[in-house]
Amino acid sequence: MDDETAEIELLEQNLNKTRQISQRMTTILNSFDTRIAKLEKSILPLYTSTQILNRRASNIEKALIKIDEVASNQEGIAAEEALILRGPQTGQFTVYQEALERLNASIAFKSGDRDLLDTARLVETGAKKVTLLFTKLVAEASTGPTPSPNADITSASFSSNVFGTLKPVVAFIRTLPLPASHPSHPAAPAIMSTLKDTQKGYAEMRGVWAKKCLEAQGKRVVDRADTIDATTAGKEFGRWVESLLSVADEEYRYLKELSPLTSPNVIASTYNSLLNPILALFSNTLTSLVGFIKQSLHKHSFLALASYEALLAIQPRWDTLLTRRGSENAKANELKDGLTTLRSVCLRSFPEFLADIKMATLTKVAPGGDLSTIVADFVVSMVKYLDRLPEVHGAAGAALLQLGDGNWKMGEGVQVQKGPKLGDGDEQVILEHFIYDVVSTALASLNTISRTQRRPAHGSIYLLNNVCYLRHNLVMSPAHDELLDFLSRPTQELLNQNFRTAKAAYFDANFSPLLQTLTDDPGKSGGSSGRTAVKEKFTKFYDLLEEVVERHRSAKMLEDDPEAREGIGEDVVKLVVPSLIRFTNKYQQKEFSKNIKQSAESVEAQLRAIYR
Repeated sequence: MDDETAEIELLEQNLNKTRQISQRMTTILNSFDTRIAKLEKSILPLYTSTQILNRRASNIEKALIKIDEVASNQEGIAAEEALILRGPQTGQFTVYQEALERLNASIAFKSGDRDLLDTARLVETGAKKVTLLFTKLVAEASTGPTPSPNADITSASFSSNVFGTLKPVVAFIRTLPLPASHPSHPAAPAIMSTLKDTQKGYAEMRGVWAKKCLEAQGKRVVDRADTIDATTAGKEFGRWVESLLSVADEEYRYLKELSPLTSPNVIASTYNSLLNPILALFSNTLTSLVGFIKQSLHKHSFLALASYEALLAIQPRWDTLLTRRGSENAKANELKDGLTTLRSVCLRSFPEFLADIKMATLTKVAPGGDLSTIVADFVVSMVKYLDRLPEVHGAAGAALLQLGDGNWKMGEGVQVQKGPKLGDGDEQVILEHFIYDVVSTALASLNTISRTQRRPAHGSIYLLNNVCYLRHNLVMSPAHDELLDFLSRPTQELLNQNFRTAKAAYFDANFSPLLQTLTDDPGKSGGSSGRTAVKEKFTKFYDLLEEVVERHRSAKMLEDDPEAREGIGEDVVKLVVPSLIRFTNKYQQKEFSKNIKQSAESVEAQLRAIYR
């Protein structure tokens, strides 16, 4: 018990000590709390003031950062503005392009404020600077020495280096803001206007340059027309027009690759403007050529036909060119106008050619004289004309169809063959009809001229020489076999018939008087009078023979056809010599001097000598 009591007392003592310690700690803590409250009251104003200062310091720091940022941006804008105003420099186009792209991007993320308008004006200025570079490069490619007049031109020269430089410039120009793609961009309308002017300038420069490249060659074609073969000159004109079309084709390719504005309507309109100088050159050159032809249509008719045929062949390519000019310019067709002009000249040439053949009958002969028996100039010209007609048969057939079958006779006559009206596909037929009329007109003129000769014998030689010349050079041995394809059977029969008639007239006018002296029978009277009559017959025969020989010595028979000349000589020998032999044999018992009576062999030799 005592032990337990002692422990209880010890516990009580410890509890009292603990209580005392707790009271002391409570007193100390209360004292701390009072002091802390007093400290808080004294520190609170300072804390509040410190927070205000901290906020102010933070605001000042942010403001300084913003000021530095704005100052930096202003320096960048100023630098870019200087870059834009200076324009793209050689080898630095990419830098310029990136600067403009940044300005466009800044406009896309801003609302309508003053900075936006200033940036837009800067973008507009940059666009103008880029288009100026484009124009400068195009101008550089559109100057320099032009091709020589005899060069084969397929394009107006465009430097590959300049073309390569232009490609990225054009690619960037096509990305510039336009009303259609950037309706809210402030600079879009002004840029659109600038690009229109640039495209117009491109068309003018390239059109004028293409004209310069073709001009010398076109002038050469006209200048040479009077110095070279007519058909060759017409074909040369056709090749020049082909060169013109090749240049136009190449310019269309360039335009599609380099055009700042690419809509089909704008391309068509620009191409039409580009073509204007080229087509004006075509029209002026054709006008000069037609004027030259009209100076002497008879002389230059094949130049007109060859040129007309060349343009007919080119027409499909020209139609392609028309489709590129746009529907609003479809009515303008310079080639069609040129074809109409040339066709009208060709149409005039046919009746005028026939009229010239008819006018040959009005050839004046000196008083008391005879027309030369050699081949007439109009016959030689006619043969040359017909010989060359197959070379331009396409143009001639087309023009004659337009003129109308038989109308080349200017209302005089009848068509060669009755039948339906000729149209497309009948070029061969109408050419045969025309050639028939040419030949028949020439034969009629020759017959008229031969009948007007004062001495029929000379007229017969003239007719035979000319008809034989026609027959030989058109039917028997034409210079070009193609002519036979256009000589109809009636035409060939007409020539053969007139040859036979002219041959008979020649025999009749030149040898009938000889034969007539041998046909009368002078021996009926008998005696010395009969012998005298026979002597007079012989004398007259040999006098007439001498006249025939002398006439043929100056008349020149069939110089260009030795075969026909030899054949006629054989016919003359067969006609005269047998009659002479019969007459001589009949009176061989009579005695005559050798001066009067020649041998048949001697007469035959004289006759054959005429036709050697």
